[in-house]
Amino acid sequence: MKKIRVIVVDDSALVRSLLSEIINRQRDMECIGTANDPLIAREMIRERSPDVITLDVEMPRMDGIDFLGRLMRLRPMPVVMVSTLTEKGAEVTLKALELGAVDFVAKPRVGLANGLNELAHEIVEKIRVAAVAHVRRAHFGTSAHAPAGEGGAAPHGTPAAPRAPASLLGRLSTEKLIFIGASTGGTEAIKEILVQMPADSPAIVITQHMPPGFTTSFAARLNSLCQITVKEAANGERILPGHAYIAPGGMHLRVNRSGANYVAVVEDGEPVNRHKPSVEVLFRSAAEIVGRNAYGVMLTGMGNDGAKAMREMRDSGSYNFVQDEASCIVFGMPREAIAHGAADEVLPLTQIAPALIARLRGTTDRLHHRI
Repeated sequence: MKKIRVIVVDDSALVRSLLSEIINRQRDMECIGTANDPLIAREMIRERSPDVITLDVEMPRMDGIDFLGRLMRLRPMPVVMVSTLTEKGAEVTLKALELGAVDFVAKPRVGLANGLNELAHEIVEKIRVAAVAHVRRAHFGTSAHAPAGEGGAAPHGTPAAPRAPASLLGRLSTEKLIFIGASTGGTEAIKEILVQMPADSPAIVITQHMPPGFTTSFAARLNSLCQITVKEAANGERILPGHAYIAPGGMHLRVNRSGANYVAVVEDGEPVNRHKPSVEVLFRSAAEIVGRNAYGVMLTGMGNDGAKAMREMRDSGSYNFVQDEASCIVFGMPREAIAHGAADEVLPLTQIAPALIARLRGTTDRLHHRI
């Protein structure tokens, strides 16, 4: 069996030692080198051609983000970031995912040795996922999603995502809800969809596999880019059109009814399919509560979380979109959704929002025709 060859880049000797031990305990991977700063790592990568790199965010001489940006531009390869559980750490981690990192591990701020060993299973699973991920050369320059007047031109050769119209759906019934599930690679995939949704979009409810401490920054980042309002879901709040609600890290999110309104239910509980939040929990509530007024979207991610419940959604009358293999970072969750017969359409990521909007427009036209 060919082992996954890993280089660990971290300025902490303790972290380098712990990560090396964790990796070398696995039968299917080996640590082939460690580096305490990116300049040493650069030469080591050139000489040893690793399959995966673990990369610290804060390091001397060149921080991890600068190094990641150069790496993904010149020699794209799977990278798992090692982040700190702080607000600044969360923001930097999201930037790393935007630049092309496959995933991240949030290292504890206290009890580092015990904390990393407790995270050993998560660390090696993320390395395994990274080793098979579809890594693409990052595009640099001004964001393709920036509003006009703020450097809205896309990088050369990169098609800009369509700008979301300010209004699209008019008097579309507030009964409609859009449900999105994602895991590895999902932060950028979710952004790709939300920036294209108009201000009067039906409410969007999202579960992205993410630990506590990161979803607040994720929601704030999306809110700054989108015409809809994006926020972390709060227990008991009314779900409103023109808003997107993200499951808080470490908590399940589902929808329920309160009279004529939909409300968010945020609750603790056991992991489902090894995840909390779980897409299965959210999608099952869509099937049970929303039925034919639901639209489902399954995006990139490892595993099978949400696949069975997405089929339940379809059986209850929802219309479901699934991301295709070519545009996924990891095709696991979409593949399982397709295998369960949950997909109405399988599309490249860039085509999902336009197809969803077209479907909603058709619904609007039918409503207006009846009126």
